Amino acid sequence: MPDYGTNKKSVSKEIRYLGRDFTSIRQNLIEFAKSYFPSTYNDFNESSPGMMFIEMAAYVGDVLSYYVDNQFRESLLHAAEEKKNIFKIAQSYGYKPKLSHPAIAPCDFSVLVPAETDDDINYRPNLSYAPILNADSIFASSNSTEFRLLDDINFAASSSLDKLNITISSFADDIPSQYKLSKRGIVESGKKTVEDFPFTTSTKFDKITLSNKNVVEIIKVTDSDGNKWYEVPFLAQDTVFEAAANTSENDPELSSHSNDTPYLLKLVKSSRRFTTYVRSDGKLELRFGAGVSDNPDEEIIPNPDNVGSSLATGLNKLDTSYDPSNFLKTRTFGLSPSNTTLSVTYSYGGSVTHNALANEIISKREIAWTLNETGLTADDVVTTKASLEVRNREPATGGSSGESLEEIRINALSSFSSQNRAVTKEDYITRVYSLPQKYGNIAKAYIVQDEALSKSEQVVIGDDGTSTSVVNISKIPNPLALNLYLLGFDRNKYLTRLNSATKNNIKNYLSQYRVMTDAINLRDGYMINIGIKFAIITQRGHNKNEVLFNCVNAVKSHFRIQKWQFNQPIVLSDIAYKVSLVDGVASVVPPEGADNPQKSLILIENKHRYSQGYSGYIYDINSATKDGIVYSSLDPSIFEVKYPDTDIQGRVVGDI
Repeated sequence: MPDYGTNKKSVSKEIRYLGRDFTSIRQNLIEFAKSYFPSTYNDFNESSPGMMFIEMAAYVGDVLSYYVDNQFRESLLHAAEEKKNIFKIAQSYGYKPKLSHPAIAPCDFSVLVPAETDDDINYRPNLSYAPILNADSIFASSNSTEFRLLDDINFAASSSLDKLNITISSFADDIPSQYKLSKRGIVESGKKTVEDFPFTTSTKFDKITLSNKNVVEIIKVTDSDGNKWYEVPFLAQDTVFEAAANTSENDPELSSHSNDTPYLLKLVKSSRRFTTYVRSDGKLELRFGAGVSDNPDEEIIPNPDNVGSSLATGLNKLDTSYDPSNFLKTRTFGLSPSNTTLSVTYSYGGSVTHNALANEIISKREIAWTLNETGLTADDVVTTKASLEVRNREPATGGSSGESLEEIRINALSSFSSQNRAVTKEDYITRVYSLPQKYGNIAKAYIVQDEALSKSEQVVIGDDGTSTSVVNISKIPNPLALNLYLLGFDRNKYLTRLNSATKNNIKNYLSQYRVMTDAINLRDGYMINIGIKFAIITQRGHNKNEVLFNCVNAVKSHFRIQKWQFNQPIVLSDIAYKVSLVDGVASVVPPEGADNPQKSLILIENKHRYSQGYSGYIYDINSATKDGIVYSSLDPSIFEVKYPDTDIQGRVVGDI
């Protein structure tokens, strides 16, 4: 019988994978046919039927190769070109593209309240008429762009964060009849709207899409039962931070600091949560969890704590069969809305046209008040509300149409590298300064490695044979802990220690970004209050008092507390140089009649008496001065001229 080769091993054929374009694939196919099918086909003329099939195969291979390359390129953020792919990859990195930027402006708000007195001599504003201007009140610029008030403005309270300015507005028979109460607030451009979304049965990882494009902020999401839903960066995160008014009901201990810290940062655990996803068409999706709200988790998956407990409900036997997909139905990823209606309050809009010049935001659109009118005169209440004025002394800036695709690439890669964590010391400083002001006012921050003191004893043998015990104390760095030194401002813009409420907020705020192995110790920084003395010789023909006044102002400007940081030294020559630049100054000379052992042109003195309003910290300035530089203490400290009007003293000792 003929041998059909059924038992023969197939011949191994060489396959070339490098040539992926049409020409290379065509040539490889021809060489393949010549090598392995020499007796089957040998007509490689351009017009032959065989070449038609070879070229068709090369065409298909070239097209497939292109699509493979393109798909791979579109999976890389730095190489992708399609908008939808760039959006998807950026958000997989944890970065949400910004479709628009609203304009933001600080505005001055004012109302008029009647005067009151107890003795017909000392008059004051009747703060019973001082209302609270509610957040989300709407104002408008001269081109009809709407601006929304971001936080409440309480005209009856004053603090270092929110100072109340009081001036007399009008008189009646030389007696104050009305006072003007003024405060500053922040407004943001864009429109605010509410959309309702009904839900029937629960659907795993359900989602809704807001109808308006360019959503700036999700303000609030509530269901028809009054439950609040929280936005989280990812569904597995079951805890969020929420602002709570610093009242005795929320925290009896910290409420005493409500003037300086009006809000507390509270950690809230909730199964009602959602994430947001920015679509390439400019719309925003809200995505929910997979939990079935009608059933407890114990009825869906076995609970090891209940094994053998013979509970009436729940899976309490390990040999009971269950569906592994049920794990996705638990509340681990949050609840999926069911049998309810979600009300989504959000703001949208923003573009470069929203920017406004100074004094252009002056119109009132929708105003909301909070005022206890019990016992108040109705006419005065109406007058107070009607007297509301708003004006932006500074331009409204920041409005733009959003990020370009290239900006999204760069920002997403930068965001991914940090992964929203505080890793370096500078990261912690940045996070502290970014704490919203309603949680406390952070003026100065400084961070160092924690250290522990190590005590060791050494026996030293002298020449006479006697032994002496020597105690050595050294510092050992603690790599797992950082010391964060902080100072705040009081209502007069003086440095002060932070209250316990603000420290508690900082602790909670940093926990979002802190690396698990890092321990953060919050400590008070040290304030070294100082006074400055100097003397000058003026040029003839100049008014001595005017020249001295300008010199004092130059020193005041140099020591503005906003310019100074922890452990920043005082360079005496810099001060002398700035004084010498004042018009009319001939020279700067050492002050006469002062304790100035180093004969410095500028004399620095320590002001420390607590009874006089100073910090109470005593510091030896002379010992800390070397080569014309006053160094701060080894402990994190900052120099402060607390009362510049009296602590900066200059004299004119002559003229030439």
